[in-house]
Amino acid sequence: MTGAIFVTGATGYIGSYVVSELLRTSDQRLALLVRAGSQPQARERLWRALQLHMQFEEFYELLSQRVEIHLGDITLPRLGLGLEDFERLARCIDSVLHIAASLNRRSAKACFNVNLRGTLQVIKLARAAQDDHGLRRFSDVSTSAVAGQRSHETVSEDAAIEWDRSDYDPYARTKKFCEHMVKELLPDVPSTVFRPTIVLGDSRFPQTTQFDMVRAFVALARLPVLPFDSRWRADIVPADFVGRAIAAIHLRHEPRYHIYNLSAGTASLAYGEITDALERQGLRIPHLYLPRLKRPFTGVVDTLSRTPRAWGLAGPAAMMSVFAPYLFFDTVFDNQRVEQEMGESPPPFTDYAYGLLDFALSGGFRYAYRPWPESAAAEEGEA
Repeated sequence: MTGAIFVTGATGYIGSYVVSELLRTSDQRLALLVRAGSQPQARERLWRALQLHMQFEEFYELLSQRVEIHLGDITLPRLGLGLEDFERLARCIDSVLHIAASLNRRSAKACFNVNLRGTLQVIKLARAAQDDHGLRRFSDVSTSAVAGQRSHETVSEDAAIEWDRSDYDPYARTKKFCEHMVKELLPDVPSTVFRPTIVLGDSRFPQTTQFDMVRAFVALARLPVLPFDSRWRADIVPADFVGRAIAAIHLRHEPRYHIYNLSAGTASLAYGEITDALERQGLRIPHLYLPRLKRPFTGVVDTLSRTPRAWGLAGPAAMMSVFAPYLFFDTVFDNQRVEQEMGESPPPFTDYAYGLLDFALSGGFRYAYRPWPESAAAEEGEA
């Protein structure tokens, strides 16, 4: 496989969007690192991730023609590959698109292990490829959370990172340092950094396979009293726009900029606009905004997050406590760069929010995954 894009995190939520875009909008081959015990298991994991975007027939054809799966793990030396396989992979890749990450904001251990140690191993592969034949691009999917603790601001790409500013959590802290490692260790490789904000839902259809943020959104939508100011803004961007932008800009020979906020920017909607739209579309819960309840709200959430799991409250409360800082900071991220590069703006959250809410509630926060077809399994067995 020559001239392939090496991709980490293909089986993740954002990764699935990026990979489906790359397969459909380019003719490049993909080398995907997948954590699995065997090739059949890896293919099934990939199908589970990509079935939100395509039918099995299309998936199977693209898989057989354009994809090479490498069984590995970014936290292991040489990505878990043997020396010969690692060296062969380095010789065969054209660029690197690093998406894999731990989003466990409550675990410093997980974030340091996956985000820092994992990114270092990916950088080592990029270094080997650059030294062998030159690398066209290294793209790092980061997060707007690298901007740290903010309040009532509009943040541009170049003003986001201030090393003296406190971070909200280990996820933000480690992703900020990942960006720094790419810059310091690959100074001779063209690089692009993508910083998504709150990625929530798909503007084209209500289905989703990622429910962490959806649970927080639904919980807040169903609360009649909210501890916010109705004028505070929430920078929410749909996953389809994020995936489309990452794929398109990574493929460009010379993108205009080095860093892109993938965000709604100054067009971000206020909480009051979101709940008003939900009520117009059928949500029969009027909302009252009382920002003075912020302190008691966070206290109650923290308390509930420590209750026995058998009560069924700890999980949702823990998720809410993790995202609470990002719900209160009323900060958005300027998106002029990505709009200029893509020639489009992300659809507003109110265009698809009610459908997402209805899908989550009617399906019990589950996506009905389709299994690997028996006909394909039998065909592979015969081969």
